[in-house]
Amino acid sequence: MTEDMKGLLLDDRWAPITSEMGFLETDAEHAAQAFAAWQAGLLAPRGIAVDVRPVSGSLEQALSTLLPLTSPESRRDLFIPTRSPWTAYVENGWGGTDAASPMGYMARTLGCRGLRVVAVPHTIRKNKGRYGAVMLEVYGPHQTDWLNYVRALGASNDGGHWVFDQSGEPFPFEKVEQYQARRVRDRFTFDMLKEYLRHLGLSPFEQDFYLPEGAPAWLVERSGTFVPAQTEYTLAQAREDF
Repeated sequence: MTEDMKGLLLDDRWAPITSEMGFLETDAEHAAQAFAAWQAGLLAPRGIAVDVRPVSGSLEQALSTLLPLTSPESRRDLFIPTRSPWTAYVENGWGGTDAASPMGYMARTLGCRGLRVVAVPHTIRKNKGRYGAVMLEVYGPHQTDWLNYVRALGASNDGGHWVFDQSGEPFPFEKVEQYQARRVRDRFTFDMLKEYLRHLGLSPFEQDFYLPEGAPAWLVERSGTFVPAQTEYTLAQAREDF
């Protein structure tokens, strides 16, 4: 792990699952049940059932219920309560969690704020490793100039060169002067991401932020006939090129 990205959740052992995470400002069971109802409506014509069940144990035990990872369709989604009003979201896609669409949709459906949080260390060397990224997207319950995006910030390595993007109105706590930094990757750093999230009431890279007082996580699982090319992967297989 690169020096500027030390302190990732569970020392990044569960990447790519936790490299990108979603958050909804609502109760975990409520979020899971609403998400399951949405998915059931979409998948019923294909004969795919959607079930919800509580998962007890440690954070890593909860994450293990997502295994094996699958591609091209994900089959399991996990909603994890936190020591805050926010619920965390991850899923079992082979390439990691894809939080943007589900969090944006659920924010509108539940009438709450949603987040997409991305933190990937830049480790690419000779076509092995990962392209780095630090991103934060905030969604609201109402239509904005672009869907229901309230604010989006990101510094990422796009196939070999760093790019910085932002949209929406800055929050009062943002270090907007940093967005003019000479080095593009310094315009939005992991430390800045953590600070911004603290202002929003989250500490998502700390293990004890999750599963307060033994509260269960909630697993949404689909079962039935998937596409013929559906493939399963272990976590180790998904991490082979890291």
